[in-house]
Amino acid sequence: MTAPPIPADSDPSTPAVFVTGVVTTAAAVRLFGRGLVRHQLASHRWRRAHRGVLVLHNGPLTDEQRAWAALLACPPGAALAGIDALRADGLTGLPAPGELPAVTVPAGSRPPPAGIVRAHWSEQLGPDDVHPLRAPRRTRPARSAIDEASWAEHERRARVLVLAAVQQRLTRPMGLYTTLARRGNVRRRALILESIRDAHGGIQSLPEHDFETVRRRSRLPEPSRQSRLRRRDGHYYLDVEWRRYGAACEIHGIPHSWVPQWDADLARANEVALAGPRLLVFSSYAVRRQQARVADQLVRLLRRGGWPGR
Repeated sequence: MTAPPIPADSDPSTPAVFVTGVVTTAAAVRLFGRGLVRHQLASHRWRRAHRGVLVLHNGPLTDEQRAWAALLACPPGAALAGIDALRADGLTGLPAPGELPAVTVPAGSRPPPAGIVRAHWSEQLGPDDVHPLRAPRRTRPARSAIDEASWAEHERRARVLVLAAVQQRLTRPMGLYTTLARRGNVRRRALILESIRDAHGGIQSLPEHDFETVRRRSRLPEPSRQSRLRRRDGHYYLDVEWRRYGAACEIHGIPHSWVPQWDADLARANEVALAGPRLLVFSSYAVRRQQARVADQLVRLLRRGGWPGR
């Protein structure tokens, strides 16, 4: 059942919350009266999400409603954080590490109720770190990315988070640099800084980051990235190209890519090879786990194009 209409004289801070059908008990009593609230709960039209938080329907909660319910159960000043804040800002492709949303709570506040959120405490929850207008209240994307990268269980996920936030245009490398400097000595700071530099340099995915590691270790010349190759039927973008040596490289996320997309990628690679530079294609697995073979083939490709070698 939908919630009753909101009275015209309701608190102006409340309607944004009511869009989701989640509200504090105190706000519901203020808006509708204690008797109606009790009746809706007793008749199971509404239900309690947490202590002091109501859901104004009896159906399953959406991800947004779960986030709202958790946030409203936390102390004042708390903000949705990490991957959950990034997803609220539009991040796709990266699931949360668990069912409980991440929330940053002001230092010195009472702990949130157990089993509701993944709580983190911070003294830095001012307007530079928390967006003053977006709802639910959440940390800004740069802060969210750095926090989640520092909380991540594995280094690879930490790197992916930083690169994905830039790739999906939720934040920019300069914003990440500034936020990291303000955050100080966070966990995995060196790795986060390295990932920001990679994002700034144009590496847009983790396989390309791993490729850059191979290139540097093999002392191969600096390539151009995401360069455009013009074809009669459109444009293609090369992941990596050494135009001087007539060589290029594509990195595919097999077997993680969707099979029809893989087929399209292979057709595209063939068109590129027919149109211009000699082309090598590597899977993300090879770039990550077979780096010696990748390096050997790249060296031979560049030498065919006239590179004098190391």
